[in-house]
Amino acid sequence: MIKEVVKYPAEILTTQTKEVTMINEDIIQLLDDLYDTMIEHDGVGIAAPQINVDLRVAIVEIGEERDILEMINPSVIKVEGTAKDIEGCLSFPELFGDVERPTYVKIEACDRDGRVYELEAWDFDARAILHEIDHLDGILFHDKITRQYTPEELEEMYEEEEA
Repeated sequence: MIKEVVKYPAEILTTQTKEVTMINEDIIQLLDDLYDTMIEHDGVGIAAPQINVDLRVAIVEIGEERDILEMINPSVIKVEGTAKDIEGCLSFPELFGDVERPTYVKIEACDRDGRVYELEAWDFDARAILHEIDHLDGILFHDKITRQYTPEELEEMYEEEEA
């Protein structure tokens, strides 16, 4: 079910989320709702607080095929490198800016079947995963922006890339 995306400055966005203690039908429905909401709003990731749920659950599209990575209680095991790139966020419509993040991440999380897995990601995928895990920790990307872009600047940049 498509949910309303919570916008900044809603308090839930800056609150550390609670651990999931049991994966049940409610958590599976939450994952499905996150997916529906992310697709509806043309996002590449979304975290539970963004639909007003105070739990450590997030999803991200990763890989060339844009597979859906479901993360329940994710934790970062290792990061390496840094790079600056443009980010946006469903909770900050019209805000885009340069954010420096690691270029590599290794995480541990659970899937909807309760299986614990480890995953390594690089570049854009690492950036998206870390952005969503930040949401679960109450950390917002707007605090990390080093340069903000107007929608017009972004449009011009994308037009140049396509040319």
